[in-house]
Amino acid sequence: MTTTESNQQTPPVFVHPIEAEFARILDYYHIPWEYEPRTFALHWDDEGNITEAFSPDFYLPDSDLYVELTTLRPKLITKKNRKLRRLRELYPDINIQLWKRQDLRDLMIKFGIDEHAAKLLGTDSQEK
Repeated sequence: MTTTESNQQTPPVFVHPIEAEFARILDYYHIPWEYEPRTFALHWDDEGNITEAFSPDFYLPDSDLYVELTTLRPKLITKKNRKLRRLRELYPDINIQLWKRQDLRDLMIKFGIDEHAAKLLGTDSQEK
């Protein structure tokens, strides 16, 4: 699914509200994006069937950048970090960034939506 100002389509159904907020920020600044446009195979069984895959949340075509968002607390993101390491091993030319809870909070505060930051991220928007 692609959303740009020149190509309005039905918005995707986001898995988490933070993804919708991130998409709104991108739209506001006219940054083209795609939601979960590609799935990367990470592991296969002996018969060649995919047993594990990873679909980054966003792709920003103008920057050739995939962005994975996580609101999980740091101690709970081990599995996601493992998948990202594997993706980088198998697909070294793929540019991907993991935006963690604090990155998302800072972004939301920067763009004046700090009233939503605490609710969506489970943090106190006044803490720094």
